[in-house]
Amino acid sequence: MSSATERATAGFLVWRLSMKWRVAVDRAVAPLGLTHAQYALMASLHGMGRSGLRPSQRQLADTTGLEPLYVSKLARALEAAELVARSRDPNDPRAMQLTLTEQGRDVTRRAIKVVQGLLDQLLEPLGGQDSPRTRQFTSELATLLDTPLDRHPEHDEEQS
Repeated sequence: MSSATERATAGFLVWRLSMKWRVAVDRAVAPLGLTHAQYALMASLHGMGRSGLRPSQRQLADTTGLEPLYVSKLARALEAAELVARSRDPNDPRAMQLTLTEQGRDVTRRAIKVVQGLLDQLLEPLGGQDSPRTRQFTSELATLLDTPLDRHPEHDEEQS
């Protein structure tokens, strides 16, 4: 650990790690014609599809953590590239359901393998993907992700 990261806040380190990951994934999936955000959408769609789901754009936004408007924009671009098919939800005509096309499934499977290789590299210092340290790290990340940040305690005190 460098002296700069020894004194860094947890927030700064989370930001730096997320930027490092985003850039690495962007570079890794670029030869497949994808960006990191497109990969996140397609990999999530792949996993949901394997579970028998045909998610709406809103459900996919909730799963990926991306803004619904951004998911819509990504879905339109992926549809134009013939990687994703969009169709009206029969239960809600306002909603669009997304599925991967055959070409989309092929590209996604290849991208997942590439990103899994990156994940192996990232987690090697913790003992690899199946190590106890990685499981603990993953658990702690999940705890942080489950913590709502929409409240502002300092503003609550000012308004009291």
